[in-house]
Amino acid sequence: MDNIAGSKSSLSWAVNISVVLIVALWLFPTVGLFVSSFRTADQIATTGWWKAPFAAEQNLTLRTGSPETQVQDGDVWVIEGNLFDEEGVEPAPISVWGTSSRDVGAYAAGETAETRAGERVTVQENGDYRMEAPEQIEGRRGQRVFVTALVPPEFTLANYQQVLFSDNATDSMAKAFFNTLTVTIPATIIPIVVAAFAAYALAWMDFPGRALLIAFVVGLLVVPLQLALIPLLKLHLQIGIGKGYLGVWLAHTAFGLPLAIYLLRNYMAGLPRDIIENARVDGATEFQIFTKIILPLSYPALASFAIFQFLWTWNDLLVAKVFLIDATGQTTVMTNQIVELLGTRGGNWEILATAAFVSIAVPLFVFFAMQRYLVRGLLAGSVK
Repeated sequence: MDNIAGSKSSLSWAVNISVVLIVALWLFPTVGLFVSSFRTADQIATTGWWKAPFAAEQNLTLRTGSPETQVQDGDVWVIEGNLFDEEGVEPAPISVWGTSSRDVGAYAAGETAETRAGERVTVQENGDYRMEAPEQIEGRRGQRVFVTALVPPEFTLANYQQVLFSDNATDSMAKAFFNTLTVTIPATIIPIVVAAFAAYALAWMDFPGRALLIAFVVGLLVVPLQLALIPLLKLHLQIGIGKGYLGVWLAHTAFGLPLAIYLLRNYMAGLPRDIIENARVDGATEFQIFTKIILPLSYPALASFAIFQFLWTWNDLLVAKVFLIDATGQTTVMTNQIVELLGTRGGNWEILATAAFVSIAVPLFVFFAMQRYLVRGLLAGSVK
């Protein structure tokens, strides 16, 4: 019964589970990146993003008050206060602490430690401390105290503020964001316009060599992009367009045209022939047929390729590196900016996570806004 058309397969549950697993594998990294972009550096360094809603133990480096605050109490000099007040940190319950980074958990809250200089330090669970010295302390800063505290969850917009509105060009993604839009939008529109005309000609116009042209387009689909980079760059430099937006637009157009023509041609060839023939009988020109009949009917295929081309161009690094030569950083795209951040901010995971999520926010919006046309466009010409 499983082979009867229209009947439900007994293995449909396996298909459903597989789809859920695939979606989860793609969704978890994106959610993790989104959550991490709102966390502080200390939280990212100590716990995973899945523990972001819960309090977690963190190692904090705090200091006692400066020697200027010491007072004499009998035979000893005393410095008192709260460690969190001294550093301007939100109070948190302290479980263990120490005076050396090599042994952060040497003492429990409420115990007393003796430093190398002979001072006695006592730290309470709420951060209150008392430091006693046999002689007056001079010529140094407050005593460093390493504590392990149960820090409540914290989310901040400071990462986005630094990434999007920083005055430092090395850290700011705002300029790179608009540069990427400047590259991506024309590099998506130009190949669609050119490919639409070419696909119509290959699908509905009879001329000598049409079959050879179709075979040539299919052959171009398997040509590696890297094979053409250097020759194309030399050509661009010779004609003076190798260091600006025009060169990268034409490069993306050239690399995207074969798939665009192939996809659109298959879709247009599957449209009903009667519509085109009736239009010709009524006296419509080829241009009128193309603009008033073919293009409106081909919207799913156009949207499908637009999604692919937009995503490829937005996430591109290689073509931008080769054809968008700029020593001043004025035309740096987001992918290149993230690479720069990896070099300058390699330890600042909160900045990298925020920059990465900013770079994928627009492609996610484009995909979800146009995904209903994706399958229809990809299946173009597969069935009659």
